[in-house]
Amino acid sequence: MIVTPKELLLAIADGESETLEFKISFQKEVIESIVAFSNARGGKVFVGVDDLGKIVGVELTKESLQNWINQIKQNSSPSIIPNINIIEIYKKNVVIIEVKEYPIKPVSYKNRYLLRRKNSNHVMSMEEIANEYLKTKNSSWDYYIDTSQDFNDISLEKIERFIKRVEKTFNKSFADTPMKILQKYSLVQDDKITFGAYLLFVKDFCLISGIQAGRFKTSTDIIDSISLNCDILNEVDELIIFIRKHLMVEYIITGSPQREERYDYPLDAIREIVLNMIVHRDYRDSSDSVIKIFDDRIEFFNPGNLYDGLTIEQLISNNYESKTRNKLISLMFKECGLIEKYGSGISRIKKFCIEHNIVAPKFEEIQKGFRVTLYKEKLAEGINEGINEGINEGIKSLFSFIKNNPSQRISHISDNLNIPSKTLERWIKQLRDEKKIIYKGSKKTGGYFCL
Repeated sequence: MIVTPKELLLAIADGESETLEFKISFQKEVIESIVAFSNARGGKVFVGVDDLGKIVGVELTKESLQNWINQIKQNSSPSIIPNINIIEIYKKNVVIIEVKEYPIKPVSYKNRYLLRRKNSNHVMSMEEIANEYLKTKNSSWDYYIDTSQDFNDISLEKIERFIKRVEKTFNKSFADTPMKILQKYSLVQDDKITFGAYLLFVKDFCLISGIQAGRFKTSTDIIDSISLNCDILNEVDELIIFIRKHLMVEYIITGSPQREERYDYPLDAIREIVLNMIVHRDYRDSSDSVIKIFDDRIEFFNPGNLYDGLTIEQLISNNYESKTRNKLISLMFKECGLIEKYGSGISRIKKFCIEHNIVAPKFEEIQKGFRVTLYKEKLAEGINEGINEGINEGIKSLFSFIKNNPSQRISHISDNLNIPSKTLERWIKQLRDEKKIIYKGSKKTGGYFCL
């Protein structure tokens, strides 16, 4: 809570943000911002400050603040009652209206649902509204009953195979019947199957799990392809088999009697990406997931943007709290040993690429979906003769990371590559001296780019 003029001036100096808005007077836009903050992480509105941060003050009567509170309460649903504080500065009144993240979401203003993103308010999509409602109930879409399918649409054999995988993972045996086990896992509720159960155990053709994969010689010339609409556990295996078939392999002579196989991409990274695609996909979107294998890269596209407002910048820097769109599917994949730890997938993918000596993968939101691109290019190929031969693999991975993830600052790179900031500063200086990278932007918001 801001309580002194000094604290107020410091906050104004930082400017508008994801949690701060300036308004010259109390109007409907103030209520809209309060609602948007409530649907996000909370925030403050300074009334009596213009867009440039100039203190203009606001005229108040004895009834002003109570009237403001009443208007906010009457025009928000569920009703919001904010904290209000007045600070006098330069003989002018600035009113601070503060609201915390609301526990029951989403909150609306005159039947409009708003969400705070960066320094502005956005109207929430139907998907965002549904997600906020499910999060409030500590649930997710896959826990809900599938009213279009029933037990005739799922396979008992696949259920029994799943149970054996869980037993193997935990080295135990279930004494219950398959139906009881499904009920305990909430895969069956009120004697009806959930969306999660349908995706895991569908008998034949699955309406919502479509994945297309192809080997492309050019952007339009497909030389091999596969189309899958089956249960998601089988999709993992089928996709990895198909991708592996189209990878180049080299044989490395070691001291052992057998030669070591080495693929041009790390198989562990591919498996991790495929698992993430299937577990985190938005199955409410009618589009298929798509995998494209080119001569120099593999693209993995999933319908559905990053979940819960997660940004690419947060993803790359590992500066986020892991949340999942499909809680039930995630749990089931963990129970049968396919997922080791929640939220570690992106870090593991990047780690596998560095260990395999290929350039860093690229993560991007595109066409209302999320795409990961693996590149075949070796780390050493990203740096020319200007950087001498004695530079270790660390600086090569740094250059590769900046190339594929421009605009990052040292703190973010350090978190991402798990390299101390002091070490990065030395490597960055060398790359800058060789005119390989440049810093663009201000000290607070800028980052490094390849030349």
